[in-house]
Amino acid sequence: MVNNIYLTGEAKAWLKRKNNPDEVVRIVLDAENKESVTSYQLYTAYEANPDYLGRILFDANGYWIYDGNTLAIAEQEQLAKFIINYREIV
Repeated sequence: MVNNIYLTGEAKAWLKRKNNPDEVVRIVLDAENKESVTSYQLYTAYEANPDYLGRILFDANGYWIYDGNTLAIAEQEQLAKFIINYREIV
């Protein structure tokens, strides 16, 4: 699995949207992760039927790629940084 990534379950992140109203995104660790790739499914939060926003995949070296067509590059970067820098508050 990816080193230096601490999000091992689910979290919510505030997303500053470029062309849409800002919103909260639900980030969910993908249950079907491969040994060398960790992926996170992205959804709108707090909705009965959340919109799927795509997913972010990380390789073993910590490089990421966005798989989707909903988020602008700056929005993708915000979520990738959130995942990379995530820490549980104990």
